[in-house]
Amino acid sequence: MNAPATTELPVVVIGAGPAGLAAAAHLIDQGIEPLVLEAGPAVGAAVREWSHVRLFSPWGEVVDPAAEKLLAPTGWMRPGPATYPSGGDWAEQYLQPLADVLGERVRTGATVTGVSRTGRDRIVDADREQQPFVVHVAHADGQEERLFARAVIDASGTWTTPSPAGGSGLAALGEKAAADRITYRVPDLKDPAVRGRYAGKRTAVIGSGASAFTALAYLADLADLADLAKSNDGAGTKGVWILRRGISGSTFGGGEADQLPARGALGLAAKAAVDEGHADAVTGFRTEAIERADDGRLVLVGEDGRRLDPVDEVIVLTGFRPDLSFLDELRLGLDERLQAPAALAPLIDPNQHSCGTVYPHGHRELSHPEQGVYLVGMKSYGRARTFLAMTGYEQVRSVAAAIAGDLESADRVELTLPETGVCGGAGLFDAPDAAEADGGGCCAPAPQLVQLGAPAMAAATAGEEAPAGGCCGS
Repeated sequence: MNAPATTELPVVVIGAGPAGLAAAAHLIDQGIEPLVLEAGPAVGAAVREWSHVRLFSPWGEVVDPAAEKLLAPTGWMRPGPATYPSGGDWAEQYLQPLADVLGERVRTGATVTGVSRTGRDRIVDADREQQPFVVHVAHADGQEERLFARAVIDASGTWTTPSPAGGSGLAALGEKAAADRITYRVPDLKDPAVRGRYAGKRTAVIGSGASAFTALAYLADLADLADLAKSNDGAGTKGVWILRRGISGSTFGGGEADQLPARGALGLAAKAAVDEGHADAVTGFRTEAIERADDGRLVLVGEDGRRLDPVDEVIVLTGFRPDLSFLDELRLGLDERLQAPAALAPLIDPNQHSCGTVYPHGHRELSHPEQGVYLVGMKSYGRARTFLAMTGYEQVRSVAAAIAGDLESADRVELTLPETGVCGGAGLFDAPDAAEADGGGCCAPAPQLVQLGAPAMAAATAGEEAPAGGCCGS
């Protein structure tokens, strides 16, 4: 079948999460038809999987302006801008209504298995840029389909590809064999079935960012509630926090200096868990192996030979990485470390900085040698863990304008992000012998403990998808 003229084709958007649906809204605003392909059974499939976690960005910062414009004729009203939605709230009260407005432009159960140029593999130069993109799709019913597109916006995120426990970026020896006692997500301890898995147990939490803070706060809350109720349910719950670096002033985030108060409170909740004895911190520990003890529990073994006391469960929250396999026939320009677009990588590289403000960026920083393809949203950050929803919204606004040929608008990128209150090269903090003292490498005063409500309020995320998605930190 011959492909139609490129200008007659839609822009294929991969992923119906916050960034993908916002991209569709901005394309419509530019007079361009989008086609959104979502692998999951519903829009916001990844967000729905952490529906129990509350964002640390309020409603006023997680609704895209073009999407709100599209929703307005339906009578949709944005919830109070200063209130904090949970992942479930975000999906049901915003993403689903937006998808309903987009209608048949959104297809669920549609997994993109490959993207290329029509009649051109990645080797062929001849007439390449004049060829439309061809997108191969596998549907939930087993059918396969080939679609054509004038441009491709990949907003599929990183949720399906969490990083492993191993300190070298590879799965630790025995990690796969111990899968029955390992999770790579923040558990929902309000679910009785999940709660029973962790209540009264010793659980290792591997990670140093927002997701790890959330898990530690949840475990501490489980133990606290058991104490208050004088109940055996949750009594003896203990966290073991595994850090690849030492504890410094940046470990718990910016505290009161964070311009997103809920994000600052999240780090303080983790600090409280350690200070109050609900979690023991093990520093400078890079996991090499996970072994099974005689009683079925797990023993973590470090690269330095240390063997930790057995734990019942392990929660691995070491970040996420992009799935680039279905883009293999495209000519992408990616940074060799972060797997982010080469022009964007220096602006977000955690080896260089961990400050909240990211230099404003748009279609130029997101472009590739293969013209017309863009990675946006969480996926654009590759392995960097520093992302806010508002960043994704500004990205897709710029990209949609560029696809429409409005370069003046596309280049007028304005983005001011709230500061974390933490500065310094996060990559440097990963050294096992980092100073274990408050104030090390931090722009803000040492975090001060504050009284928090239930962790569901403190355990907040502003990322597009995973609870690991804060502005700075994982």
